[in-house]
Amino acid sequence: MKESEMIFGVRAVIEAVKSGKDVDKILMRRDLQSDLSHELFAVIKGTNIPLQRVPQEKLDRLTRKNHQGVIAFISAVTYQKLEDIVPFLYEEGKNPLIVLLDGVTDVRNFGAIARTCECAGVDAIVIPAHNSVSVNADAVKTSAGALLNLPVCKEANITEAIRFLKNCGYKVIAATEKAEKEYTSVDYTDPVAIVLGGEDNGVASDNLRICDEIVKIPVAGNIESLNVSAAAAILLYEAVRQRKLPNQ
Repeated sequence: MKESEMIFGVRAVIEAVKSGKDVDKILMRRDLQSDLSHELFAVIKGTNIPLQRVPQEKLDRLTRKNHQGVIAFISAVTYQKLEDIVPFLYEEGKNPLIVLLDGVTDVRNFGAIARTCECAGVDAIVIPAHNSVSVNADAVKTSAGALLNLPVCKEANITEAIRFLKNCGYKVIAATEKAEKEYTSVDYTDPVAIVLGGEDNGVASDNLRICDEIVKIPVAGNIESLNVSAAAAILLYEAVRQRKLPNQ
């Protein structure tokens, strides 16, 4: 992480949040207690900015500057709001295709997924505010710059995002090896949102229950499932195939 992607000091972080900067997360020294730290808590209340209490040593490893016990990480892009993106896509006359990442934490997977999304004509990627990757410089690099051209929405949680999309007329399709149906057996030609799970646990069971379809990618080898970025490519290009893009 480059120091240019971080903001140091309690007051500086407070002002960054107040000014509307896209802050990915804030690290605060575990034992920090002051009027300013309480002000910081008040400023981020109601936002989607995660705050983690960490040892002093972790902060010192990130920078030698006078961080005063607080470091904020700035996003490489401006996050969009799903509630703004959805009506805009309909107004543009698009047949929307959205990808939701439920607990993906590996930045290389995120970058690879974003690159495929951009190539496949995906309209937006949705990530949760907590326990998730974020758009940092490494993710942008791995995506070959795709994340600079693709709207990314950071939502409070994926469950509410799924419900919102369903209410807006999207068919929500989740990928899991536990499914009965194969991915080629469902229809991707209407407005669709594809949910992909994290590297360890996949899509959360609560989210699987509220999706319209759950599908699997058949695996013939000894490994039970594909890497999430490979799974994303397979599902997205099935959607591309079914929709028969004009340039094909």
